Parts: sequence; structure tokens; C-alpha cells
Amino acid sequence: MSDDGDSFGNLDLAGRATVGIVVQKRIVTYGLLISLIVLSWAILLGMGIRAAKTFTLGKFGPGAALLESLPDIALPPFLDTFFQLCLNPSFAAAATIPQGLALVAMWFLMALAMMLPSAAPMIRTYCEIADTARREQKPVVHPLVLVAGYLTVWLVAAVVFAAASMFFQRMSTGNGSGLGAGSLLAGGVALLGAGLYQFSGLKDACLKKCRNPFSMLFSRWSVRPATVYRLGIEQGLWCLGCCWALMLVMFAVGLANVFWMALLAVFTTAEKQAANHVTTYLAGAILLVWALGLFLILILQTQGTL
Repeated sequence: MSDDGDSFGNLDLAGRATVGIVVQKRIVTYGLLISLIVLSWAILLGMGIRAAKTFTLGKFGPGAALLESLPDIALPPFLDTFFQLCLNPSFAAAATIPQGLALVAMWFLMALAMMLPSAAPMIRTYCEIADTARREQKPVVHPLVLVAGYLTVWLVAAVVFAAASMFFQRMSTGNGSGLGAGSLLAGGVALLGAGLYQFSGLKDACLKKCRNPFSMLFSRWSVRPATVYRLGIEQGLWCLGCCWALMLVMFAVGLANVFWMALLAVFTTAEKQAANHVTTYLAGAILLVWALGLFLILILQTQGTL
């Protein structure tokens, strides 16, 4: 049976429209990805509101005042437990495995919310090539296979970030009234690493791959799902190479700081579309100055000046 919908000519308009949605891989792919992004942001926004109302503004970071002014929505019990495991170390102290799984889920949601929009050009490029092949009656692997490979990389990265989050929470000595020495040190180290990475050759190489997905997708086009899945993994690795250090900023501003999630999502998308290094180097300079500021506060606290 052909998949172009010609064999459904006897259906009414609504039936043909339904068939068109089913067979149009681009529509299905875009619809699913948009739904995942919206759902991820909705859950993270709920988490952000809960965090802003739980922690002080100084500890939670910029944007907390806006979130704190929003109404606290009643949550299903499983989401409330999920938020507690992610945000409250004392709640999760005797539940290491559940906390680890919750943090993995949180970081993966952050990847869906922040990284999928920046991957849109790559996914759109594949869909355009697939549409051309399909018009020529050639077999095509569904774009969601490529997306699955891409997200596999971020799922593995979420495990690493979750482990780092648990270590960060164990280091933190803040009690809700301010930033402890452990929080300052961890935040400063994270920002320093992220800032230095912005000037590295590896960052530049990854950006070049992310900015020009067409050459790789076209030159290595395949009708084998396993090959397309591996292409998705490779694109995910290049994206991770671009953005892993910027994700470290979340350790300095608060893991549930939706304001900074949105800012980083916009920045990573813009950075991958830029034609020069201005945005990359400017962000690196800001992060380095920020890191030095945290180290200075830590020194002053240690000396008893603050």
C-alpha cells in the first residue's frame, strides 16, 4: 500500500485530512516534539514555583521574585514527591535511589525543554531531506528515530548531571538563610569551568557541526533505522559538546530556576545560529567574572568580613 494517501481518495474530507496527518512524518514529528517541550516546561515551571516559595531569593537566584509571586498550584501526590526528591536534600536523605531517579528525570526534562528547541534546525533539515526522498518514492526512516538517538545522549548526560547534583547537595551547607561555603565553592567552580570552555577549541568544533547539520545528514543518508539512530546519537554528542558546560550554570543559580533555564535555552539556540564567536566569547567572559565574584564572596566569608 502506498503511504502517500492516494489510495484513500474515497474518504470524505475529514478522513483524508486524518490520513494526511498520519502519513506526513513531518507533522507527526513536529507535533510530538512541541508537545514534549510544552509538557517539560509546564512541569519545570511548577517545580520552579515550588522552589521559589521554599528557598530564599538569595539562595535560589535571579528570577525567583517573579516565580514567588505566582500562585502555588495544587499538585498530584506523585509530582509533589518528585519535587521534594529533587529540591529537598533532607527529604531525600534516606532515599538515595529514588532521589537519583528523580534527579535523572529532572535533568532529562531540562534537556527536553532547553535543548530540543536548539535541535530544531537539525530535525527540520532531516525532515526536508526525507520529504524530498519520499516524493521520489524512496524509503525513508521516520524522523523520530533520529530524535530518539539525539535524546539518548541527553538521557545519559542526565544520569551524569544527576550524580553531580547529589554531590552538590551533599556539599551545600546553606540552611535556607543564605549561601553556604560549599554552595559558593561548587557554584564558582561550575561557572569557572563553563566560562573557560566557551573559549576552547572543542567548543568551537562542536558549534561548527551543530550549525551545519545538512552536510552530515545528506552525505550519510541511510534507509536503515540503526544508521539513522546512530546519526541522532552523533548529533546529540555534538550538541552535548556545545552545551554541557552551560548546563553547569544551573548549579550556581539553583537547579529549578526556570528563569535561567529559559535564558539558557534562548542563548543556546541563538549561539547555534550565530555566524561568529561574539555570543560565545561574551558569555564566557560573563561566566568568568561571575565565578570570580563567587570566589571573592567565599574569601570574604572565610575571613569573617561578610
